[in-house]
Amino acid sequence: MRARAVQTPIIPPSERDLFGILDRHLARLPERSVVAITSKIVAICEGRVRPLAGTDKQALIAEEADRYLPADPRWGVSLTLKQGLLIATAGIDESNSDGWFVLWPSDAQRSAHAIRAHLAARDGLSELGVVITDSRSTPLRPGVTGVALAHSGFLALNDYVGKPDLFGRPLRMTKVNVMDGLAASAVLVMGEGSECTPLAVLDELPFVTFREGSPSAEELARLRIAPEDDLYAPLLDGVAWRTGRS
Repeated sequence: MRARAVQTPIIPPSERDLFGILDRHLARLPERSVVAITSKIVAICEGRVRPLAGTDKQALIAEEADRYLPADPRWGVSLTLKQGLLIATAGIDESNSDGWFVLWPSDAQRSAHAIRAHLAARDGLSELGVVITDSRSTPLRPGVTGVALAHSGFLALNDYVGKPDLFGRPLRMTKVNVMDGLAASAVLVMGEGSECTPLAVLDELPFVTFREGSPSAEELARLRIAPEDDLYAPLLDGVAWRTGRS
């Protein structure tokens, strides 16, 4: 796999032309490649920003989250559940935004499909993937890694259930999360500071199964695990979540 970050000028909160950004900064794409784009750029182009001045961040978190916990006084961070992900502050970000809160895109999956359709038509491609990324912390691990908010043009999971391991034992549970693996690689090369590289192109991807279009509603539903059904349910069910307004 190769992952190459793509630099752009600073994208101001007033920008609304997402396809224009892509067309100006993405050269012709190869077949069987995946374009990663940070959710922040998608959200900015949707106008999903709020000024820091005069905005109650905790109220905004409650508005954006599906469920949330009050901010921990040690860190000033609220843990939230949003769109099937455990993530801090409902994805609201104030870094690299020059006085604005940047929210998540209103419908990242719809955006991923639209981006893929635009770029595939532009370059005459039949096998092209798109992943919209953010970064998050992992319990008991320092730092952040990339995570996928949405994907299009490839299968999100490689399913090993029923296939033999090295010694012929059938695997019972193993599935590889391709979309999050690609997002993690892309975010790693895009960086988290002043790099100004909100795009990445990934290719040489023999482990990715490309397909036309976006996943169906049924496929997307299978990518979400209800908190009570999750491996970490004893932890997720052991706190008093408040219901958000998302």
